[in-house]
This record gives sequence, C-alpha cells and structure tokens, in this order.
Amino acid sequence: MLKHIPPWIYKGYEHLLTQEVKNAPIPRHVAIIMDGNRRYARKLGQMASFGHIKGADITEKVIEWSCELGIEHLTIYAFSTENFSRSNAEKDKLFELIGLKFDEIGEDERTHERRMRVHAIGDIDKLPDMLRESIKNVELVTSGYDRFNLNVAIAYGGRQEIVQAVREIAVMVENGEIELNNINEDTISDHLYPAGGSALPDVDLIIRTGGDERVSNFLPWQANGNECASYFCAPFWPEFRKIDFLRSIRVYQARVEERKQHATVRAAHFLKALGKAEISEVKHASLTESAHNRITD
Repeated sequence: MLKHIPPWIYKGYEHLLTQEVKNAPIPRHVAIIMDGNRRYARKLGQMASFGHIKGADITEKVIEWSCELGIEHLTIYAFSTENFSRSNAEKDKLFELIGLKFDEIGEDERTHERRMRVHAIGDIDKLPDMLRESIKNVELVTSGYDRFNLNVAIAYGGRQEIVQAVREIAVMVENGEIELNNINEDTISDHLYPAGGSALPDVDLIIRTGGDERVSNFLPWQANGNECASYFCAPFWPEFRKIDFLRSIRVYQARVEERKQHATVRAAHFLKALGKAEISEVKHASLTESAHNRITD
C-alpha cells in the first residue's frame, strides 16, 4: 500500500511516528528475526545471494534507527543452526557477506562515534576460519565500547544455547566451584552467549518479518521469560522500512502502558480492599470499647 503513497506523505508520516515514539518509553533490548531474504529474491527472479545483500543494507539502516532512538541492545538473527542444511554454495556466499560486513563495521567511523560494541553469539567454532577471524577482529576493535551493543546471532540455536550453559554449570559443580543450591536464574544467564559473563539482558521487543508468526528457537531464555512484546509483519526483510520499525516500537509502548494500567487497577483494588478492612477494624474496635465502657460504668 505504501508503495503508492507519494514520498513526501510517507516522510511526513514517518516524522509523526518518530515524534510519537520518542515521547514514550523506549525498549532497552530489541531482537529481530530477519526473515524473507530468499523469498524476496525469488519474487524478483534473482539468486538468494541478491536477497541477502539487500537484507544486509536494511540491517545497516536498522542499526542507525536503533541508535537514533537510544536503544541499548540490538540482537539480529543472521544464521541459525538449522541453516547449515542449506546448499554449500549459498552458505559460502552468505558467510562471505557476513564476514565482509563485520570487517566494514570494524573500519566504519560510525562504529566508533556510536561507541558500538559487537558480539557474535552462537557456536562460532562451526563457522569457516575466515569468518571466525573477522568476528574475532571486530569484537576486539569494539571491546572497549558500551553505549550501543550489536549482537549477531550466527550458528545460533536457542535450545543449544541453554544446553551448553547447563553443561558449563555442571562442570563447575563437579569441580566444586559452585554449590548446587546456589544455582539460580542469574547463574544460567551468566553462562549463555556471549561468552565471558556479559549476559544479554532480557528482550523487550522481538520483531519478525516475512509474514510468519513464530520465534524459531530465538533467544528463548531472554525473550519468553520476560514475556516481551512481539511484532510480526508481512514485508520481507529487504522491504522492511522505518515506519515498520517505529510501529514495532509502538507495540512495545502499548504493552508497557497496558501493564501500567493493569498495575494501577490492581493497586486501586488493593487500596480499596485495605480501606474496607481498616474501616471494619475501626468499627470493631469502637464497638468493643463501647461495650467495655458500659460494663465499667
């Protein structure tokens, strides 16, 4: 529909949405399942690599939009463990593209202006040597930054993440480094990706493009446990626009407002009940005192 709207009207609507979003709470951690690159390419009669390249361009824009709004953590699903079943030709081109983007991020002046720290989360050992080297370099170059965090889920699976965390904790228990009774939610969080104890915060908003309404084993611990807001939209990832991003933020803000209203109603009911209880206690005490006075007299 928006393709038929004149650009100046679209820009006006985008500006209006931006102002509305900035006047309400901004999610701290946004996670995105960037789905639809291959279907976008097929729709245009192109190879899958064409869709991945166009999708990478949108990822750069989303990083920019996130920084503009003051989002602290952006986690993007670049390559799942299930994606290893794709053809070697497609995987090779995709790994080459991801490595190139990591290299560009490390050299980009905007990375340092934004103080953007980059983490790759997943079973990195399964990746080609050249890609692992690119990951190592960009993580090193950005290791001193803390204003904005870009987490790239690659060779990632949510259940796999939890399993490896449990294994690490089990080894610690076996070695006497931690008592079984001291294991809690924080213990598990600290052993999830990325390595080194810098656990990802809970997800506030999860976005999926491409029309499917599922989260595909993505950040189950960080997202499901937090009952985060979800935004599913039809555009393929290369078609994702800023208004789609802003609309997703509004979904989060609406959820925050609903929770606030719910908490207010509960508090009102509690105070009302408490007030009735206090009145009842006062009446009872008053009647008791009156009876006592009559007996004394």
